[in-house]
Amino acid sequence: MSDAISLIIPPREKDLGGFMVKRILPFAKHRMVGPWIFFDHMGPAIFAPNDGTNVRPHPHINLATVTYLFEGHIHHRDSLGSSEVISPGDINLMVAGKGIVHSEREPLEGIEQPRALHGLQLWHALPEADEETDAAFYHYDAADIPAVSVEGVPVRVMMGTAYGVTSPVKTFAETLYLEARLTSGQVLDLPTHVAERALYVVTGKVSVNGTPVNEHHMVILDTGAAVAIKADTETQLAVVGGEPFTERHIYWNFVSSRKERIEQAKADWREGRFPKVPGDEIEFIPLPE
Repeated sequence: MSDAISLIIPPREKDLGGFMVKRILPFAKHRMVGPWIFFDHMGPAIFAPNDGTNVRPHPHINLATVTYLFEGHIHHRDSLGSSEVISPGDINLMVAGKGIVHSEREPLEGIEQPRALHGLQLWHALPEADEETDAAFYHYDAADIPAVSVEGVPVRVMMGTAYGVTSPVKTFAETLYLEARLTSGQVLDLPTHVAERALYVVTGKVSVNGTPVNEHHMVILDTGAAVAIKADTETQLAVVGGEPFTERHIYWNFVSSRKERIEQAKADWREGRFPKVPGDEIEFIPLPE
């Protein structure tokens, strides 16, 4: 294995109520990459007519969620009153802060037709000083996300700064999230300015400084190491990273630097003290016991 690689994380299949995802983070041997504490690869999936994503209202605290789709659409609604359909190339950033509730469902338009869903959902922890910030929701259209060509490789800088451009997506700490699409034989040198970095192979197969890495695997990279990614086939990549964070505790949808805060959130959800989602007030996901 290349001396630039500290760990390769395999995918683990998780059933989210009839919909399978590949869960990458948290991993027992490596829980976080910079602020990133959760990394799910959704699909690709094809849903029959009148079927699809149907995630009932559920709460979050002390984190921010980032949703990005390659295919399909999801209707996001939350307890702030936000109602937004995310489309491929867009970014939804939901800041839970002191607490938020949201649902993710199929848009009703076109539900009679078969539909695809493929994307990534990531959570990043908030710095301790921002954990109890007011909840907020931000939507960024695909056209607002900067795209650059790096030695002929198309790259989108989703969050943070890389390759001379800066994303408009709000960050709370030094954060990196970029995506690239390579044809067979193309090479991409990764940025080295963030302390922690990881590479995820969405589709295809690559070599990382000569070490083969298969589809749906995440590579944890050494700090400061020069890393060259060579595509062995047509490949789609995601790169995440940022500054190191202190330890975070995680239970269900709750992330916090304080165990007692998670216990409080559990009690609040159990007792119905979180706010409701306007237009989606009836159903909810019970606290797992």
